Amino acid sequence: MGILAGIGVLLPFPFYYWLWTYPQTWVDLCGIKRDPSNVMAHVAHALKLLQFLSLFSVASLSWPPPLFFWPLFGFGQFLNFRVYQLLGEAGTYYGVRFGKNIPWVTAFPFGVISDPQYVGSIMSLLACISWVPFQYILLWLLGYVFIIKLESKEDPATRAKPLT
Repeated sequence: MGILAGIGVLLPFPFYYWLWTYPQTWVDLCGIKRDPSNVMAHVAHALKLLQFLSLFSVASLSWPPPLFFWPLFGFGQFLNFRVYQLLGEAGTYYGVRFGKNIPWVTAFPFGVISDPQYVGSIMSLLACISWVPFQYILLWLLGYVFIIKLESKEDPATRAKPLT
């Protein structure tokens, strides 16, 4: 189960790399009638489910969780919720890369925490460290570090042109 769980944990990152690097291919694939951010959200949710199932397959769950679980997981999920609340689906799911006009956001947590959605996800993931073997947490964290680095270098010239 170990190798399959590792693959499952890493599944979304090649997808995100492809969409960030070649957004026009995704816009073309989605066509005129489907919103590329919405389709990405559906695929990302399916991949996230596979990630969680992969972690669950190697986890040793116990109750109650350690005390550090609640603040890490709670604040991490708060950050994720807040980012989605401020950016919406298109802002969260690469809308700017797909040629959409996404307004710049400065409200908390933006401007206070760099990459708040990833920080929130990392906090939530670290909250589970007592249940999941470290190597799977590390793989997932390395995936986030890779994507954070990738997304920090955005070339506006490579943005997709919306289909009309």
